[in-house]
Amino acid sequence: MKLFNKFFILVFLLGMFAGCSESYLEEDPPHIIAADNLYTDLTGFEAGLNGLYAQFRMERGGATFGSGNDMLIDPAVTGTDNIYGNERSGWARDGNDWGTRSTPTNAHYRNFWEWIYSTINAANTIINRAENPEINWSVEDKNRVIGEAHLIRAWCYRHATFMWGDVPLSLEESAGSAINTDWVRAPVAEVRAQMEKDWLFAEQHLPETSDNPGKVVKGVATHYLAELYLTIGDHQSAKDKALDLIDNGPFSLITERYGVKANDPGTPFSDMFLDGNSNKNEGNTEALWVMQHELETIGGGDCIMRRWHRQRSHEVEINGVKGYFAFSVENGGRGLARVGPTRFALELYEEGDDRGGPFVMRTFEVLNNPDKLPPDSLGLALGDTVWLDWQGRDEDEQDNHWPSTRKWDWANPLDLAAARQYNDLVYLRLAETYFLLAEAQLALNDAAGAAVTLNIIRQRSNASQITAGDVTVDFILDERSRELFSEEHRRYTLLRYGKWFERTQMHNKIAGPNITDRDKLFPIPQDVIDANLTTEMRQNPGY
Repeated sequence: MKLFNKFFILVFLLGMFAGCSESYLEEDPPHIIAADNLYTDLTGFEAGLNGLYAQFRMERGGATFGSGNDMLIDPAVTGTDNIYGNERSGWARDGNDWGTRSTPTNAHYRNFWEWIYSTINAANTIINRAENPEINWSVEDKNRVIGEAHLIRAWCYRHATFMWGDVPLSLEESAGSAINTDWVRAPVAEVRAQMEKDWLFAEQHLPETSDNPGKVVKGVATHYLAELYLTIGDHQSAKDKALDLIDNGPFSLITERYGVKANDPGTPFSDMFLDGNSNKNEGNTEALWVMQHELETIGGGDCIMRRWHRQRSHEVEINGVKGYFAFSVENGGRGLARVGPTRFALELYEEGDDRGGPFVMRTFEVLNNPDKLPPDSLGLALGDTVWLDWQGRDEDEQDNHWPSTRKWDWANPLDLAAARQYNDLVYLRLAETYFLLAEAQLALNDAAGAAVTLNIIRQRSNASQITAGDVTVDFILDERSRELFSEEHRRYTLLRYGKWFERTQMHNKIAGPNITDRDKLFPIPQDVIDANLTTEMRQNPGY
């Protein structure tokens, strides 16, 4: 039984979900979808890609491995210089405490591993089975399909290498009897060399645009190549890729009001995050990759970004009393404040910078519950703005009076207390490519060029202009936080710069005192080590 359990763990953790293909299984029921009868034509491969994109959407959708409160994006954003765990729930608690909570037996790390490697295996299945010569399709269709799979596979290894460093490099479909029990952790350099190959292939074969707003396109591969080249120290190639995407791609920064609330109060920056404004066909020329969710639609999916980031309005107190603030579409829906911005992140914005202004950062609540109003002695009326009390103090856990981002606001008017949300979300923007360009320029001793690049971003949000003397590594990291708060994989950015430990210790008052040097890498899940039956898999130092 113990041996069986180890094999089961291996199958589950390394994503061996493609099905059994032993020769003695002769039956082929037409109502059962498996790899053997799915990947026979273009329609089947498109269905397989739909499943692959569903795996991608899980990053912001919460885990399905037994807990809807395990946000798969948490370890990439929380426990950094600009985001901490406000609520003691999910991995965010681990990202506050570190120490004895960050261990190989922690179920959260197993969940992250399962998700990443099951997605890798889904991509491998598409890539491998596309080589079947009996499939009747054009070379262009074949290369586009496997280009999408190559891009997402490399995206998975991006997660894996930043989380664990050296990781097993799997490029073949794992199914049925083809189960490895002797995985070896490949060096990071070898994995990233494969990521480069995958993204170069995708860049060559993906279209520049797509009528399907959820599909990855060439620009996504170009962006990740620029980041990869920065990661491995090839700054000239990074600059070339970033410039190519900025100057020659079909994308441009949003600099004017547009879309569903163009005539309402707002800013060009905040418009990008409104429901109905995320996709290119809705006017968003800046979005490189948009995560698709649809309410009451088969395959539509959902996410919990608003639940994670939006403050607990229903628990904000006035003179020690709760209940004055009700859920509504206008106030962004039901939030649980699982994570929040550090005080450092909140104080990065200068006065007048739209990115820290009232349409993007919630530093207030609007009195909106007609069934419960404060006493007359307080002089408050329905519709009044009540400012949150946060200035002059540090972040703290379970703080209902702490600000939150409004980027992920959304509510279903028919179910205002619903936990899930169903709006399309910007996942990757051209603005981030500008930061990659500025980073490359600074590394190539062109601080003046980096200042010009950063000023393009700052001008859009009415931030003051800077000069070459202002541009440092830390300034770029500060500017990324101002622009990309809660969007970027902040931990990966800081690790890439060699700044995660320093800046988290300095600026995160909850997690900073608890981190050690070993926490730059996560522990390999113990279940994965135990399931590697015929070869010992080494653990990361300190665990």
